[in-house]
Amino acid sequence: MNFQVAVDCADPHRLNKYWSELLGYQREEDPDFVQRMVDEGLATEADTIEIDGVLTWRTAAACRDSEGNGPRMLFQHVPEPKSAKNRVHLDLHVPPEEGKALVERAIALGGAQLWEGQEGPHKWITLADPEGNEFCITI
Repeated sequence: MNFQVAVDCADPHRLNKYWSELLGYQREEDPDFVQRMVDEGLATEADTIEIDGVLTWRTAAACRDSEGNGPRMLFQHVPEPKSAKNRVHLDLHVPPEEGKALVERAIALGGAQLWEGQEGPHKWITLADPEGNEFCITI
């Protein structure tokens, strides 16, 4: 079974860039497909936008692990802002010696550290992405 993680957001392209860089994922780009959908009348120019010189969908963006080891991430525009704590969040498990560096990278890309937690021997740092979606990195 395959699955994707869908994230509601204000700016799908900004979050797609953040998460693809943080996870080492590749952003999905298929400008020929997008143009073909417009040419065939299945989409309009208003449904598209150019990001970094690439024609793409205005209200959605996605990235995936090029080796197929992780879920696809889909970012979709919604009009309402985030208003409460996530009911579901990502936990990024990395070797202990890599955790602090990943936290630093997450912050450098535009995230924010929220707090540190520990349960028994397990330690993590909770962060927020640029739109405030919480996630954890093991340390």
